[in-house]
Amino acid sequence: MPSITALIETRNDALRLGRCLETLYPCDEIVVVDRGSRDATVHIAREYGARVVEAAKGSAFDHCLQSANAEWILYLDPHESLTEALAASLYEWKSEMLASDPPASAFCVYLREETTEGWVEHPAALTRLVPADWSRWEGRFPAHDSAALALEGELLRFVLP
Repeated sequence: MPSITALIETRNDALRLGRCLETLYPCDEIVVVDRGSRDATVHIAREYGARVVEAAKGSAFDHCLQSANAEWILYLDPHESLTEALAASLYEWKSEMLASDPPASAFCVYLREETTEGWVEHPAALTRLVPADWSRWEGRFPAHDSAALALEGELLRFVLP
């Protein structure tokens, strides 16, 4: 059964981090890469059992990959949460994937974002679950992979105060 590390980069994200961490129960490990938070971010991350890695000032995000122990990495923003359907999809994928199965190159998810006008569904799926040796990046997230398989369920992004 494949293992998943949730990897989240934070900086003063105490207000929304707990909601994100509560939904990561399908993950085998949670790593929070903190960039100098001055609020309760690090305390909250540790309360939820996350391993906190203090990022060196000016360091690239992909260097934090060394902190992950799993075969697969799920990248999240601290304002994002898994829906129950996406969590179930991750459990199903983990339990059904056998070592002999050729794995997909990556997996993507759909995103719904909270706005002042209501919830907006993004039309394109985002590559977010990748093998630990992934080497293509767009900022701090995996680059789009047209061969990535879409997982059922969605990520919810909460942006309003």
